[in-house]
Amino acid sequence: MVSKIPTAGRASGGRLAAALALACMLVACGRGDDGEAEVAPAAAPGAVTAQATQQAAERQQAADAAVGGLSVDELRSAASSAYQESRLYAPAGDNAMEYYLALRDKQAGDAAASSALVDLLPMIVIAVEQSRDRGDFAEARRLHGLLERAEDGHPALERLRESIAAAETQAAEKAEQQKLTAEQEAQRTQQLERERAQQQQAQQAAAAQQLAQQQAATEQAAREEAARQAAAREEAARQQAARQAAPREPAPAPAPAARPAPAAAAELRPLSTPAPRYPSDALRAGTSGEVMVEFTVGIDGAVTNARVVRADPPRIFDREALAAVRRWRFEPVAAPVTTRRTIGFAPTAN
Repeated sequence: MVSKIPTAGRASGGRLAAALALACMLVACGRGDDGEAEVAPAAAPGAVTAQATQQAAERQQAADAAVGGLSVDELRSAASSAYQESRLYAPAGDNAMEYYLALRDKQAGDAAASSALVDLLPMIVIAVEQSRDRGDFAEARRLHGLLERAEDGHPALERLRESIAAAETQAAEKAEQQKLTAEQEAQRTQQLERERAQQQQAQQAAAAQQLAQQQAATEQAAREEAARQAAAREEAARQQAARQAAPREPAPAPAPAARPAPAAAAELRPLSTPAPRYPSDALRAGTSGEVMVEFTVGIDGAVTNARVVRADPPRIFDREALAAVRRWRFEPVAAPVTTRRTIGFAPTAN
């Protein structure tokens, strides 16, 4: 889930409201006084669809220009609000994906924008397919354009482009066979808009719920890990108190022959130390920190008994740091070695 970003001051808030109002007016262009799409009464079958597609493209360009005029802080605020309100990729001109794309364009390498766009890619692929299947080709192309802007090398781009073109050709042939009147074509366009609004609203709400569930699962795992660590600390304190309360015994006599000393931590030779995964919520929020992990390297070079010694900030990176350390491998040693390593997390370095 994208972290909510603080809104800008009154001046930037006024500019943001004005820009959003402009985008809404742009989306409303091409409608009559009664709110329905204007269609020339003598339009030929399929001409209304082509005209609507052209108008949609022009409105999208104007909306992009309005969104692009916002400042970085205004784009962050607008993107956060749209995300929280489940406006992930619709309506055109006022959705999280367009705001994050504009933010990435204005501030290259923005970690929060890039992470949010990655999360939205699977959802917008589904939205393109649904728009195509219901015959809403203008919306399908709009969403396809957003997908291409987000990742121009996405593997689904060419497949979707070809399927939209094929479906549109098939629909045009069907319309020619049925010889729809301009009034019937206008009614069909209006029905498509109603279906689009209903379907996109339901899909975006479901997608937002899925993201929230993923975030809740991550937070629950962090709480469980914190509780486990707290219990371990309490048990260690209890055992320490018991040892201090017990009567002291004389130290045992030294063994006649000294045991071989375990290998020092400096002698550990790593074979594989994969970097930890950066938590998506921390990445979007731009949070950095470090975790000190204590672990034991066995004689076969595998890591065991990994635990967090210190974390700043607490609990944010613990889970991923432990998961990474448990995958580390070292060269075999003569005896188990217990050591500590500090793992840093920084958005620009991930």
